Amino acid sequence: MGQQVTRRLQPEDQNANTWNSNYRRQNLLGRLLRNRSSRSQSPRMTQNFVDLHLLPPELGLEILKNLNATDLCLASCVWSDLANDESLWEGLCMTHWGSCSAYHTWKSERKSFKKLFMLLDEGSLSFNTQPEWGIQYLIEHGVLKDDVKDIAQFFHFTNQLCWQKVRIYLRERQDILEEMIKLQSYKDQFLPNALRKFFHAVDSPTSRGDYLNLLIEKFAERFCIDNPNLRLTPDVITILCYSLILLSVDLTSPHVKNKMSKREFVRNICRAIQRDADHETVVDRDFAGHLYDNVYLVGHIAPQRWESAQSLQRN
Repeated sequence: MGQQVTRRLQPEDQNANTWNSNYRRQNLLGRLLRNRSSRSQSPRMTQNFVDLHLLPPELGLEILKNLNATDLCLASCVWSDLANDESLWEGLCMTHWGSCSAYHTWKSERKSFKKLFMLLDEGSLSFNTQPEWGIQYLIEHGVLKDDVKDIAQFFHFTNQLCWQKVRIYLRERQDILEEMIKLQSYKDQFLPNALRKFFHAVDSPTSRGDYLNLLIEKFAERFCIDNPNLRLTPDVITILCYSLILLSVDLTSPHVKNKMSKREFVRNICRAIQRDADHETVVDRDFAGHLYDNVYLVGHIAPQRWESAQSLQRN
């Protein structure tokens, strides 16, 4: 009988403990909110503020997750255990550098993610000064592997690099450029929008040349692979890309007084494509008209300004 009573009381005891824990947490949160609201009324508010150590660890970590690296370092002077938690620094690393080789082994080898953040930050600053130095620094410190795919993914998933420097680096490392293009997906995307996404990823050159020719060639191949239902060849996509770029310059450049009309653009596209495709109609007039409307309404194809319409047209 006593055993049966004990079994019946155990769930109640657990519920009581849970209720006490929740009450304690709500009480602490209530104190935090009251102290915050009385900031303007109490000049000695800092003496009444609840220390993060008094909060449940998971709640303290949630608060510290809102800090950047500089503020987190300052917080570590007061809350050393919480502010140096590996999960916080791992999250900061992943936020700024979505992919790097060290992520695969760093945790299993019990290395500090705070140190990894400092290495990534230093490597990025070095890259933005001299790209070769930055990549070499990251490789030497075990952050990146000297591997084409790893470097391409590092470029693709970060927001800490100067894209002008990335463009300079990719001109010398076309193998990495090809891997970056493979990371893009243009499935079921309208051609002008896909081209904008492409230039946003690899950065657009400021004038026509061999580098632009290479970019358009690689993009055309990738676009055709992702959209086989369109039944367009890379050569046709290449012609359309150059036409869209020229149209962008024509419509957005203040130096061009006589803007190309929709009728002129459609006529030029149909003539160029038919001539290239042995007089087979592969792009109809409605499709060409939609291309013009997109550029007219959305804006330039490339995120950077091109030097001038004349520089493209002369080449």
